[in-house]
Amino acid sequence: MKSNSDQRSLILIRGLPGSGKSTLANVLSENGKHPVFSIDSFFTDDATGEYNFEYQNNHLAYKKCEEQTLEKLKQGCEKIFVDNTFVQDWEMEPYKKMADEYGYTLFVLTVENRHNSGNIHNISDEQVGKMVEKFKVKLTGDNK
Repeated sequence: MKSNSDQRSLILIRGLPGSGKSTLANVLSENGKHPVFSIDSFFTDDATGEYNFEYQNNHLAYKKCEEQTLEKLKQGCEKIFVDNTFVQDWEMEPYKKMADEYGYTLFVLTVENRHNSGNIHNISDEQVGKMVEKFKVKLTGDNK
């Protein structure tokens, strides 16, 4: 068994839009000491910080996030954070496989919106409602 000092961790931060995933990822990464990857960064202009979601490019955003994570896993970074909605289990599966392959412990943190913030990406209430219907939290070790 690895000691805590030898443990490398891949931490997935999941939650609905507006829950505070990105803010928490920044805090846990010690303000950038550890890498943070997000689907949102694909749609955010680095120069202006403006967010422009384009559904037709969503698959590219997922792919880029996975590629960036894989690169850091290969480098052996101590902690890697990925923040995304991860509404359904299959969305986390590629990260589970990568963590297993590179000897990382996978953690999944689910963030609740207890601060009553709205989502900054203008996701409609209807779309968030659809996400709520699909969102499942696994509280036990069973694979059901």
